[in-house]
Amino acid sequence: MTEKILLGTYTRRISKGVHEIVLDTEKGELSKAELVAEANGPTYVTLSNAGNLYSVIEVGEEGGAGAFKASDDHTFELINAVTEKGAPHCYVAVDEERQLMYGANYHRGMVYSHRILEDGSLELADKITHDEPTGPHDNQNNAHVHYTDLTPDKRLAVCDLGTDRIYTYDVASDGKLTEKAQYVAEPGTGPRHLVFHPNEKFAYLFGELDNTVTVLAYDAADGTFTQKQKASTLPEDFTEFSGGAAIRISKDGRFLYASNRGHNSLAVFAVKEEGSMVELIQLISTEGDFPRDFDLNATEEYIVAANQNTDNLTLYRRDKESGLLTMIQKDIYAPECVCVYFK
Repeated sequence: MTEKILLGTYTRRISKGVHEIVLDTEKGELSKAELVAEANGPTYVTLSNAGNLYSVIEVGEEGGAGAFKASDDHTFELINAVTEKGAPHCYVAVDEERQLMYGANYHRGMVYSHRILEDGSLELADKITHDEPTGPHDNQNNAHVHYTDLTPDKRLAVCDLGTDRIYTYDVASDGKLTEKAQYVAEPGTGPRHLVFHPNEKFAYLFGELDNTVTVLAYDAADGTFTQKQKASTLPEDFTEFSGGAAIRISKDGRFLYASNRGHNSLAVFAVKEEGSMVELIQLISTEGDFPRDFDLNATEEYIVAANQNTDNLTLYRRDKESGLLTMIQKDIYAPECVCVYFK
């Protein structure tokens, strides 16, 4: 059996856009990455159920989000881009029920919602700028929205690295956003990404600036988060630079995974007490530099991690019972790869 993976990339050095690679799950082997969509700076990508590709994009001196249509030759052609002067988004997510696409813009500190039209193209629906006080870290000079995705009850959760906050928004059918609640993290956390437990009662916030996972109780009645635990993703004696990046949870809710850029590792946590607690059980090298993203395959027997600075993917076999990882392939060429998305 084979599974296809889309790879979002920077295009600062050698990459020309979005690549695709195939995982052979019987052999436990990755193939050669192939370019499938030419674009500038498609650092984060996702697919809709209709098969359209949505990505971060740069067009000249403007940045935003782009929509692509699948072609007969299995590549993607640009439908349209919704951009503004300045840096592009850093995260995109599709809302199938409301036919919306959300975008996080790190440099502008803004949240975007876009309508998905019948042909798959995008149209701006709403945008919000955060102006709350920022944290004490040097990288918190202003609001830095890093994540915009749905809660289990179809609100929009937004992580802002600059303001140390998670914002919860109600979303109207036309894409208009209304703030419902704010969670304020410990100063200097730098909220980057968020994943929810399958039981929908708990979420796990990855702090980029302090390399921590914060366990949060989620109240669907009012969209609020409450801290239950905070755990480091690094060894106690590690003192060099590292920044948190991606976070994922297994479908059974038993294991949590997070990537450390600098320590260059994946941290594996056992999830306990019905989701209210985590325990670090493994740190494993990513066999490269700056692992910005990774993902589990459909059967969760494998994990693929992308090392941005060394242009390589690393493949791990995953033990479903213990949650532990074993490296089985490395040095798979993937230029400037920063996003791993199983189709």
